[in-house]
Amino acid sequence: MTAVPVSKRGTITLPPDIRRKLGLDTAEHPMMLVELRDGGVFLQPAAALPVRDIPVEALRGWIEEDERDAEKFWRKAGKA
Repeated sequence: MTAVPVSKRGTITLPPDIRRKLGLDTAEHPMMLVELRDGGVFLQPAAALPVRDIPVEALRGWIEEDERDAEKFWRKAGKA
């Protein structure tokens, strides 16, 4: 466990050894997902991809899943 200071703006700095271990030091645009869990904060490395780099089949699958979810929602809401 490592203690890090928090600025007035809420900024924290991850120590270099942690950034290296998570691969954040080599990422072009390093990002972290932040989640509040049971009164604590969970940080997880994340990556942003340009849409053009996502395979078309993955995009189609996400759209189909979204359309199914929307249909279920509207059916449940009595709007379909």
